[in-house]
Amino acid sequence: MEERRRIGAYGLCREDGRVLLVRGSAAADFPGVWQLPGGGLRHAEHPEAAVVRELAEETGIAVEVAGVRAAVSDVTRYPDLGVALHTDRVIFDVTPVGGTLRDETDATTDLARWCTLDEAAELPLLPFTAELLGLPVDPLPEPTTRGAFAPLSTDRRQRFAAYGLVTDPAGRVLLTMIADGYPGAGKWHLPGGGTDHGEQPAAGLLRELVEEAGQLGRVVDLMAVDNLHNPAALGPEGRPLDWHSVRVIYRVRVDVPTEAVVTELAGGSTARAAWFAQEQVGGLRLTDVAARATVRPGR
Repeated sequence: MEERRRIGAYGLCREDGRVLLVRGSAAADFPGVWQLPGGGLRHAEHPEAAVVRELAEETGIAVEVAGVRAAVSDVTRYPDLGVALHTDRVIFDVTPVGGTLRDETDATTDLARWCTLDEAAELPLLPFTAELLGLPVDPLPEPTTRGAFAPLSTDRRQRFAAYGLVTDPAGRVLLTMIADGYPGAGKWHLPGGGTDHGEQPAAGLLRELVEEAGQLGRVVDLMAVDNLHNPAALGPEGRPLDWHSVRVIYRVRVDVPTEAVVTELAGGSTARAAWFAQEQVGGLRLTDVAARATVRPGR
C-alpha cells in the first residue's frame, strides 16, 4: 500500500461553555461525522495562518490563535486506491473575534454548530476530536473514496518533524550538529527530526533523541510550532527542492543524562551531539529554530 503524508491545522474554539464543530459533507471521507474546524495546509502556509483561514471558510467565524494545544497523527487507509494516508494534525486554541456563524457550501463540510460537551457526546466524532474533548472514541467505517490521489511532486516537498528543547536536572541543554551535505551544515540544532509514517509526533521525537544522542527522555509539554519554507533547499538529493517543513517543538527532560553519542540509527544528518551549560549556548552557531527555543530554556 502506498504511503502518503498530509499536514493539517485545526482550531479548538470555545465560547460560553460551547465548542465549535463542523460536519463532514457528502464530499468528505466520512460524511456526517463531526470534527474540529480545520484542514490541510497549502504549500508554504504557516499552520497558524491555515487554521485562521480554515475557520473562516468553514464556519464564517474570524479567530485569533491563542496557543498551540496538541500535535497528533492518524492513518486512514483507502483499500480501493491502495493508499495509506498519514495525517499530522496540529491543534490550536483559538479565540473568536468576529464574523457570523454560517455553513460552508460545496465543500467537505456542510454544517457548523456551537455545541455543549453533552451535545458533542451524542454526535459521531472523528477520533482526534473526541480525544481532544475528552469524549469516548468510537471506531469509524471505511472512508468513502473520491477519485484518485494526485501524483506526488518530485520537486516540491512537505515535511512534518518533531524537535525538543532538551534539558537535564543541572539545566544543561542538549544540542546536535548538522552534518556536511545537509542544509545548515555545521550549525547546532535541536534534537529531533522527521516522523515516520504512522508515528505520533512525541514518540518520533523520543526515538530521534535515542538515535541522535543516546538519551532517554520524557516529554513535558508542547512549546511551539515552527514553519520553514525554503524554495531552493540544497541537500543530499544534489538538486534544489522546494521544501516546506512544519516543526513542532516540545520541552523534554532527560532525568538521568549520559554522554551524548550519535548512534548508527541516526543516519547521516547528525554529526555530533553534546550537552551545554546555558551560558555556553549563546556563543554557538545555532539554527534559527534552536536560537528561538533556547532564548529562555528554563521557562
